[in-house]
Amino acid sequence: MSGVVGIISDKDCKDDLFYATDYHSHLGTCFGGIAIADGTLIAKKIHSIARAQFKSRFSEDVDFLGMRGNAGLGVISDRDTQPLIMRLRFGEYAICGTGYINNQNELAARLIDDGVVFSEMPNGNVNQLELAAKLINRGKTLIEGIEYLHEQIDGSLSLLLLGKEGIYAARDKYGRTPLVLASRGGARIIVSETCSYKNLDFTTEKYLGPGEILLVTMKGVEQLRPPGDKLHLCAFLFVYAGFPASEYENRNVEEFRERSGAIIARNDHIEVDFVAGIADSGTAYAHGYSHASGVPVRIPLLKYTPGWSRSYVPPVQETRDLIALMKQITADALIKGQRMVITEDSIVRGTQLKNFLLVKLWNAGAKEVHVRPACPALLFPCKYLYSTRRPSELFSRRVLHGLRGDHIESIEPYLDVDSAEYAEMIRAMERDLNVTSLRYQRLEDMIAATGLPADNLCTYCWTGKTI
Repeated sequence: MSGVVGIISDKDCKDDLFYATDYHSHLGTCFGGIAIADGTLIAKKIHSIARAQFKSRFSEDVDFLGMRGNAGLGVISDRDTQPLIMRLRFGEYAICGTGYINNQNELAARLIDDGVVFSEMPNGNVNQLELAAKLINRGKTLIEGIEYLHEQIDGSLSLLLLGKEGIYAARDKYGRTPLVLASRGGARIIVSETCSYKNLDFTTEKYLGPGEILLVTMKGVEQLRPPGDKLHLCAFLFVYAGFPASEYENRNVEEFRERSGAIIARNDHIEVDFVAGIADSGTAYAHGYSHASGVPVRIPLLKYTPGWSRSYVPPVQETRDLIALMKQITADALIKGQRMVITEDSIVRGTQLKNFLLVKLWNAGAKEVHVRPACPALLFPCKYLYSTRRPSELFSRRVLHGLRGDHIESIEPYLDVDSAEYAEMIRAMERDLNVTSLRYQRLEDMIAATGLPADNLCTYCWTGKTI
C-alpha cells in the first residue's frame, strides 16, 4: 500500500505538504516523494526511505528546502519511485498513486508492441505510475484516459495528477483505497489518510466515491465523474494498515479495533490473568477485550519505536524479521507464571509471531499464551494492493501444505469455520506456533465491527471472492 497527498493553497504549500505526506509514513517504506508547482514549472524530489525516515530525508535536503509553490503532490510509496512528471497529450503532469496492477506486464507488452517507450524499468518491471500515465494517454481527454486505465487494469489504482489547471483526484474503480477531500481557509487537500491533516486544521469535506474524479483548483471543486455504485473498501485498512486516528467512509479505525476486541472477548471462554496487545495495532483490540470481559490489560511486550518501522510493510523477509526481533522487548516480571491472551491484528506470514514474539513470551516464563487475531485466517494473497503476492507466503497456506502437501482439491472446506477441516487446520496452526490456543475472529463479526455493510468491503484475502 502507499499513501498520497495533493494540496492547492493561496499561500506556499510546502510545509503543509511535507507534514501531511509524513503522516502517511505507516503505509510504505521504500520511497518518499514530493512534487511542487510554482505556476510555471513542476519540480520533484524523491528519496529512498528504506533506511531513514521521510522527515529526516527531506528536512536535510537543500533542494527541497528551496522549493516553493502553491500546489503540490506528496507520496509515501511501498514499491515504485514516485511522483513522476510526465508529458501527456493533454499537458505536463506530476502523477502519484496507490494500488497494484496485476496485469502490468501484459499491458506494458501491448503498449511496447504499439511503439510506446518506457523509461522507468526497475528490476525489469515497468513503473506502475508510468504505465498508468501511458494508458491515460490513450484517451481522447484526460478523464476518458483515466476511465480507460480503470477498465484495462486487473487490480486497483487511485491517482492524483497535478497540472497547470489544478489537481485531478481519481479514486480507484471500486474504492478499495480511500481518497478524502478537506479544506482550510484558502487551501484544499486530498489525502489517503484523514489523520494526515488533523493537526494542520483542515476539515473533512468529502469522501470520494468509487471511481469518482474531481478537479480541485483555487476556484473550487468540480466533479468530473460521479461515483459508481459499487464500493469495495479494503477491510484490512481497519484491521491493520490504517492509522488509528483515520476515518474511512466516516468510520474511525481505533473505534473499529476496540469494538472488534470486545466481540472477541464475548466469544471467548477461557480464564486468564491478563490481556495484552502486540503494539501498535494490537493494543486497541486488547482494550476492547478488557472492557468487555473485565480481564485487566497489561503490557508485557514493549515496542521500542525509535528507528523501527512497521514489520509488515517492508518487501524483504529478512528486513521484516529484523524489525520483529529488535523492536519488541519483554517486561519479564509481568510474564513469568502468567496466563495471557495476546490480541493481534492478523497473522499474515506468521514467521515473526512464531519465531520472535511468542518465543520471547515463553522464554520469559509464560504459563499459557492464547492468541486472538482480529480477523479470519488469510488464505488468499491480495490482488489489489502491494502486499502478499503468492499463496506460499501465507501462514495458513504453509500449514495446509504441511497437512495435505499438494493434494488439496478445494480450499472451500477450510473457509467454513464450523467444518472438520477448519478445526484440523486450527489445531495444526496451534502446534506450529506453539500456543495454548488460537482463535480467529469470524468474518461476520469483523465486518460488523466496521459498521459498514458487508457488500461495501473487499474481503478477498479471507474469502477469495471478487466482485
